[in-house]
Amino acid sequence: MFSVTLFFFGAFLLLVLLLVSKEYVIFVEVTKNIVAMVRQKESVKPKNFVRLRNKKLANGNKSLYLDIYRDGVRSYEFLKMYLIPETDRNARQQNETTMAAANAIKSKRIIELTSGEAGIMNHKDKVYLLDWMQLYKEEQKKRGKKNIGQIKSVTGILKEYAGERFTLNQIDLTFCHGYIDYMLTNYHPKGKPISASTRNTYYQIFNGALNAAVRAKRILKNPFNEMEKSEKPKMPESVRSYMTIEEVRSLIATPMQNEGVKSAYLFSCFCGLRISDIIGLQWKDVFIDNGQYRLAVAMQKTKEPIYLPLSNEALKWMPERGDKTADDHVFDLPSGINQLIKPWAKAAGISKRFTFHTARHTFATMMLTLGADLYTVSKLLGHTSVKMTQVYAKIVNKKKDDAVNLTNGLFD
Repeated sequence: MFSVTLFFFGAFLLLVLLLVSKEYVIFVEVTKNIVAMVRQKESVKPKNFVRLRNKKLANGNKSLYLDIYRDGVRSYEFLKMYLIPETDRNARQQNETTMAAANAIKSKRIIELTSGEAGIMNHKDKVYLLDWMQLYKEEQKKRGKKNIGQIKSVTGILKEYAGERFTLNQIDLTFCHGYIDYMLTNYHPKGKPISASTRNTYYQIFNGALNAAVRAKRILKNPFNEMEKSEKPKMPESVRSYMTIEEVRSLIATPMQNEGVKSAYLFSCFCGLRISDIIGLQWKDVFIDNGQYRLAVAMQKTKEPIYLPLSNEALKWMPERGDKTADDHVFDLPSGINQLIKPWAKAAGISKRFTFHTARHTFATMMLTLGADLYTVSKLLGHTSVKMTQVYAKIVNKKKDDAVNLTNGLFD
């Protein structure tokens, strides 16, 4: 009897041990799963690190922008898109279209940031600003750019302003504002402030370097793009020296030692070509279309092709072709043209600033004065934008003001 009892007790004890062992194994497995889930959750990047937000403006519109939070750093990208007050169905539809476009940009930024295509760098990938400026200078040099000396100057300013160990990913809107202020208030080479045009040039160069950094995936965006237009340095409006019709007549009547140079200048007065385009002009660029002489020229400065009609006045100053081939140049011009034409202008009684480029200004001003519209003159000059031609319109408007004011005081 005792042995039977002992047997059942042993069996019961064994059963308890097996159950406890099984529960332990289950506990261990569950614990492992929980730990794995926690670790996995920690490794998953936050989904909503790019949020589309809006800011109400004084005019009632709402400016859309992206609130980007990444690696403990918050930045903003203003989309230059606006929601308008929904006063009618058209306004609602416009807002829907705007929101769809803004959300598309948001989705693109999320994909770029997640895949690492937006140039977000971790600590070990940091690039010093001065090193980047050096790389940018070398790249511009390879491309044959002529602003290498200016890039060196900008690099020197940045060294003074930010030091040697400032990194690209530290650049933000505040830094860019400070750079502009530094040039305005602290940067005094040779003991005096730099000119407004130089300040604009140095802003453009640094802006270009940051755009290159964006293209190279070194930074997410260029903070200068967030800056209001009114806050950026501006190129002062240049004074365009030009010849009046009376002064052109005086130049025609005045002989010059090198008649070829005189002809080239007056040809420019009546067609508007730059000196570089006149020097490169070949006879194969000249053709007749339905009785109208024209030039087919790819402009040296802008590389823009233009088809320029030639007036009879312009044709008067073109040399005879004679036996020249299609590849021969129309004008045979020496070097140092600006120095050659100054005595000629002086002899003609002209005391204002006089260079070959004044011929192009003369053509533009003369066309507008004689009634040609701004768009047509813009095309004749080969300008890529009418805005570039508007400076001549201001000259013509000033001449109109001067003309009507000639009667002032005549009848007092």
